[in-house]
Amino acid sequence: MKTLPPGQKESLIFPRFGLPQYANRFPENPETVKFLVAGDLDKFVISDELTSLPRTRQVSDFHCVTTWSKLNITWSGYLFSDFYNHIILPKISEEMTFVVLKAQDGYKTSLPLKDLLQSNVLLADQMDDRPLCIEHGAPLRIVAPDHYGYKNLKHIKSIEFYKDHKVIKQGLLSFMDHPRARVAFEERARKGPSVLFRWLYKFGIESTIRDFEKATLEYQKKLRIKH
Repeated sequence: MKTLPPGQKESLIFPRFGLPQYANRFPENPETVKFLVAGDLDKFVISDELTSLPRTRQVSDFHCVTTWSKLNITWSGYLFSDFYNHIILPKISEEMTFVVLKAQDGYKTSLPLKDLLQSNVLLADQMDDRPLCIEHGAPLRIVAPDHYGYKNLKHIKSIEFYKDHKVIKQGLLSFMDHPRARVAFEERARKGPSVLFRWLYKFGIESTIRDFEKATLEYQKKLRIKH
């Protein structure tokens, strides 16, 4: 039996999930892989370039910061390290250390480049041997199993590389965004005891799942009417 990380419980479902304000936000273009590369380099657009890289298939777990975990998910895509070494590195002349990830639905997060270059981090376009669906990040997402789900950005719109750290989240709730959010170290938030956040987060799980399910059904209904 697999041992779960501290404070996590296995979920038998893998729901569409996130901050409540994103329940009614969806990607502008879920069909085609196309995103911007920017930051401290001349910006350019990626589309078919990823297909020049070797595909990777891996089985890994997804750990939501709110204490639920979905185990043994099969992902397929391209290693972030291959993407960086073969596509980004030839275009830069200075060392990059920090990456900002932005989504088509307006969400954004960040990680140190060294974390994204780990051997299990993917730019994934398939889950369980099928193209990604809307619920799980179509058309392309980050899979970083060693980090809580809020670092596993869905619906990639842009990837920005910087020489130095950038502050991307400010305001009252910025304390919730840990710079690395590593599961093994239970880095659930920037400040405060992890045990407290385990207790706080669990109260919103069921209502958040319901809100996202309702919004997704309404979105799918509109798509059917449109087509």
